Amino acid sequence: MTTVRQRRVGKGTETAEDQPSEETNVKPDGKIPSGGKLWNILSVTVGGIVAISLGLLTSVYVATLHENDLWFSNIKEVEREISFRTECGLYYSYYKQMIQAASIQQGLHGLVYDNKTESVRTINILERMNVYQEVFLSILYRILPIQQYLEPVYFYIYTLFGLQAVYVIALYVTSWLLSGTWLSGLLAACWYITNRVDTTRVEFTIPLRENWALPFFAVQIAAITYLLRTHLQPVQERLTLTVVFIATVLFSLTWQFNQFMMLIQALALFILDCLDMLPTAKVTWLYIIQISGLLLVCVLQFFNSMILGSLLISFNASVLIARTIQKNLKKGGLLNRLGKLILHVLLVLCLTLLTNKCIKKILNLESDEHIFKFLKAKFGFGATRDFDANLYLCEEAFGLLPFNTFSRLSDTLLFYVYLFVLFLMSVAAVIVAFRNLSGSSQVQFMEKMEECTVTLKPDAAYSLVHTVLFGCLALSTMRMKYLWTSHMCVFASFGLCSTEVWKLLLKCVHLYTSQRAQMIKYSVPIITLVFISYKFWPGIMDELSELREFYDPDTVELMNWIKSNTPNTAVFAGSMQLLAGVKLCTGRTLTNHPHYEDKNLRERTKQIYQIYAKRSPEDVYGILRSFGTDYVILEDSICYERRHSRGCRLRDLLDVANGHIMDGVGENEPDLKPSLYPRFCEEIKKSLPSYTMHFTRVFQNKTFHVYRLAKHK
Repeated sequence: MTTVRQRRVGKGTETAEDQPSEETNVKPDGKIPSGGKLWNILSVTVGGIVAISLGLLTSVYVATLHENDLWFSNIKEVEREISFRTECGLYYSYYKQMIQAASIQQGLHGLVYDNKTESVRTINILERMNVYQEVFLSILYRILPIQQYLEPVYFYIYTLFGLQAVYVIALYVTSWLLSGTWLSGLLAACWYITNRVDTTRVEFTIPLRENWALPFFAVQIAAITYLLRTHLQPVQERLTLTVVFIATVLFSLTWQFNQFMMLIQALALFILDCLDMLPTAKVTWLYIIQISGLLLVCVLQFFNSMILGSLLISFNASVLIARTIQKNLKKGGLLNRLGKLILHVLLVLCLTLLTNKCIKKILNLESDEHIFKFLKAKFGFGATRDFDANLYLCEEAFGLLPFNTFSRLSDTLLFYVYLFVLFLMSVAAVIVAFRNLSGSSQVQFMEKMEECTVTLKPDAAYSLVHTVLFGCLALSTMRMKYLWTSHMCVFASFGLCSTEVWKLLLKCVHLYTSQRAQMIKYSVPIITLVFISYKFWPGIMDELSELREFYDPDTVELMNWIKSNTPNTAVFAGSMQLLAGVKLCTGRTLTNHPHYEDKNLRERTKQIYQIYAKRSPEDVYGILRSFGTDYVILEDSICYERRHSRGCRLRDLLDVANGHIMDGVGENEPDLKPSLYPRFCEEIKKSLPSYTMHFTRVFQNKTFHVYRLAKHK
């Protein structure tokens, strides 16, 4: 399968709007002296230059790693395309299809009426998949005068690497806004780069949807952070809301899992609004932006049913409805308010579930049922034999976050600082929330505690709850860690450069003075930056000097054979991951593919995968021919899989789903029975008459076996 090898040398809060700001250089009449203005302008200019420089350096860094890892500039086109593994290859194939189309109109028509991605079926790619970015890039490439200077693949990958600059700048700005100093943004960017293994995977999964979406999500978070500041002018607020809306739409348009990420964001807003730590009017605007952004994407995706049935739309609508039903929610004493809050939460929960169930019933939606089956099995709500759920459960990416992640994050001090800031901010949040819920009866008690408390500003409160909720998501599902670790860099750097955090800590140990807090605020981040540079700069230089090359001769041989020896209209069956590469490299028609968010495709994939189950040759032939299959590709790496343990191998999942006993030593569930037939992928290689009458081997190498199906009348 695809590997890389060493190159051969010879080869060519607080919601109180009257809270004073932290400005220190202000005259009694409220005017900033000219010296202060010049200093602010200089600081913003320097901070902006540092942000842009770090963003561009990050882009160059990941682009260089990609080149050094694959020798991308030197390998053949088929090898470049094979390097886009699994679903990445599928998405890139639509960019290639648009580039090669006779015209933009014909390219779009081919996507809207696609009959090559799923055989014997015409689907709308723009409705089913989030590929507007590929469409936009292909059109841009066609109309710009760059064809003679830049190959299409480089235009594509450089755009993705360029988005990394946007990502880093957005993280930098968010940290700067939270702390008030660009030193915090510098530290956040440095942590993002030095923890690259855990903050991004763009250099080896370039076309993956999250690599398009997360930069826009980071821009949205930066805009929300600015929106939650106090004393914004109306024009500033309107402009910021516009940025939030645009970023939300772009984020939603580029990733199919957008609704689940924004649901967590909506939960964060809901929690803070209930605790009176965010301005209700701004929270309402954010709810509306989420709903309207998602509905706009739904229209652009030809009324994609999965979006209409999303929990996010049901939840946000339920919150807005519950607010109108329950008035005076934020009045009364502690017990009174707690009682109201409990009723409010229950009302929102019931309305959300009822609304979502009704929408799915009316529209007959089942696109995302596999996700809920997976979650149900993952969190122990009963064992399942469901093939789709088990397929996710057995993948490492959907398992718990490994402990070695924390050791890597600790090496850069990021995790230690994060826990330190998280603890202090959580203490402050609990105190502020208690004070907000207590009302006037508890004011005197809280005044006595004022020495050890710090006001929690709305933007900091949002950042706290955001990182906690996305942290829980990352701990439960490793693939989602990139949403948490990038914000971890922002949160930790903000805390280390925050006057409020050091003020809280110093007051609690009775050592607070304004000068001491300012000194620590700048000295500790600088010392941290020096440590990171000293420890990791040599490693980064070594990494950039390590040269390897792409090496996958078996797959290259397979793709070249398919292009040379099969008709353009041939239909291929096989594993989802391999078929994505077949479509990209050869343009042949597929029976199934890795974009799994469709019930019919999931059922089809399970049927195609019977080639690795214990089924008769007649059954397998009948299944494959029902999908118009001309050729089937069998992979030894799946048939004789050793990567997963017993019970998680693909053949085991199929055996259990079919009610058959699994291979090998170990326990089986009591109701499983032996199969009447041997495993198809093993038995077909013996060339027995019962197999050869339906299947003829036409190609084989060390990894792949290709069989042509007989066309019986």
